[in-house]
Amino acid sequence: MTDDIAVLGAGMHPWGKWGRSFVEYGTVAARAALADAGVDWRDVHAVVGADTVRGGYPGHVAGATFARALGWQGARVTSVYAACASGAQAINAARAQILAGMADVVLVVGADAAPKGFFAPPGGERPDDPDWLRFRVLGATNPAYFGLFARRRMALHGDTVEDFARVKVKNAAAGALNPNARYRKAVSAEEVAASAVVADPLRLLDICATSDGAAALVLTSMDFARRHGAPDPVRIRAVSTVTPTYPRTVLDLPDIATDSAAAVEPSPHSFRASIARAAYEEAGIGPEDLSLAEVYDLSTALELEWYEDLGLCGTAEGAKLVREGATALGGRIPVNASGGLASFGEAVPAQAIAQVCELTWQLRGTAGARQVPGARVAITANQGLFGHGSSVVAVR
Repeated sequence: MTDDIAVLGAGMHPWGKWGRSFVEYGTVAARAALADAGVDWRDVHAVVGADTVRGGYPGHVAGATFARALGWQGARVTSVYAACASGAQAINAARAQILAGMADVVLVVGADAAPKGFFAPPGGERPDDPDWLRFRVLGATNPAYFGLFARRRMALHGDTVEDFARVKVKNAAAGALNPNARYRKAVSAEEVAASAVVADPLRLLDICATSDGAAALVLTSMDFARRHGAPDPVRIRAVSTVTPTYPRTVLDLPDIATDSAAAVEPSPHSFRASIARAAYEEAGIGPEDLSLAEVYDLSTALELEWYEDLGLCGTAEGAKLVREGATALGGRIPVNASGGLASFGEAVPAQAIAQVCELTWQLRGTAGARQVPGARVAITANQGLFGHGSSVVAVR
């Protein structure tokens, strides 16, 4: 397709708690991606950096920060902030430049050095900021929301804490095979049940950690890829960055109220489902075409919801899918073959880019022990605060 772009290089800095600057992590990932692509840094036409608001001032101009760290060479720079969807927005900005003919080779980088514990809003009084309000007015931390969401699934769909634990067990098994993962140890359902309650019904092992880490991609035009000796590269076919539609009738971070549906019928599809639908439509595929998916498992319960939003199963059938082993390595449609956030933790600007790194390695057939056999079509799903949708379709 004429709107495809090539993924020539993918690179990561292993995730963990390293206690160093996000700039260092991003530089390591960028150099790994450049080496993977066989592209010299001086031949990169543009850099798109996914921002971190916790890394101090340089984090707000991430494109220039990484360009400076790699060595000024005149490349265009763009910096993108979209909370947890920053990485996908950065990929989309790079794609737009390539398809517009402004650049043949674009480096996309996201990196973060996350705080200990759960995320809290940056300092300052911001009474018009819904993210600040949900912490200060309700005390609704991210884990509190995850717990409420899990309770909603239990009430509506009959999910159980055992179903949630199955998601963690599955993802930990995959993460144990991933050298870039922070947690590389298989976990049993009994260990999940024995971990501390954080936000009932979710326990410590149901919720992802906050991490340091980085991911990077070298994206190019298809013509450049062929000239560079890559006639059949992994290709990005769609990027969805849609927003919700009015009225929004399900509570979602950071909002603490829903819209009125008195005069307008709500959409038959949830916001998360609309993210995937837009990606499918642009790519000209459907869920039946997928070989695998990488989804945003902030908690085990949220992963089950993504199964339904992606159309991998019907409403209320997510738990059934994980019980059957369909989403595990070796299953019908592996989800989070990387190990997911359960194994990595959150490094906010990097995680949507890291998802595409995993898709790239899987579609190349170079994912090692976690390889999904014959992978040809894959999708990511992610969501940032304030209605930032994020989904990428990659093909081979």
